[in-house]
Amino acid sequence: MLAPNTIPPVNRLIAGLLPAAREQILQSCELVELTAGTILCEPDQPFRYVYFPLTSFINLVTTLRDHQPLEMGLIGYEGMLGATVALGINSAPMRAMVQGSGTALRMTAEKLQQHLQGNAALASTFNRYLYVLMAQLAQTAACAHFHAIEPRLARWLLMTHDRAHADYFHLTQEFLANMLGVRRSGITVAAGALQERKLIQYARGKISILDRVGLEAVACECYEAVTKDYARLFE
Repeated sequence: MLAPNTIPPVNRLIAGLLPAAREQILQSCELVELTAGTILCEPDQPFRYVYFPLTSFINLVTTLRDHQPLEMGLIGYEGMLGATVALGINSAPMRAMVQGSGTALRMTAEKLQQHLQGNAALASTFNRYLYVLMAQLAQTAACAHFHAIEPRLARWLLMTHDRAHADYFHLTQEFLANMLGVRRSGITVAAGALQERKLIQYARGKISILDRVGLEAVACECYEAVTKDYARLFE
């Protein structure tokens, strides 16, 4: 992935397409501003649009009755929201919520379906990304079950850092607790431990990454596994 603080000129999934397909996709997109907290789709509802984030990033969460939404994946400039359209399935499997404000390229789902018809190379690129996304979802589920809060929090902060294009971002303890499916007190202890080691600075909902290498050493194996999956298929 690009180093944090580097704003990519275009979404990496689009950038990896052959020139003709890339131009075709770009001409069908419009540039939009996404605001943190905006819900882009709900489970089982049809996609009106697909999104290719540039400087924004999107959280995928699963919803259960009487429970807070649980984080399952994160989409930034490396991917897209709405990849299941490539399988001919125009419905969202999870809620998608904007976590980080910024720009994205947006296209109607109908237009993407038209581009995919008869274009095997384009479909292959999106199918490879779907594999990466499925691997991320599976890894996140295992992580939530087996790993302690502190390495899980480090993993989540690294994933956010990769997509935020800045060394700081705003996340409340309540939001982090909901995303990781743990008590707020657990986040307080874990964030405090990371701060004590001078890996992060956390005050009034603002998290600053002070030592990324140290944070990677604390994070569970899931962070490296997901990044390797992407690199293996797209780099």
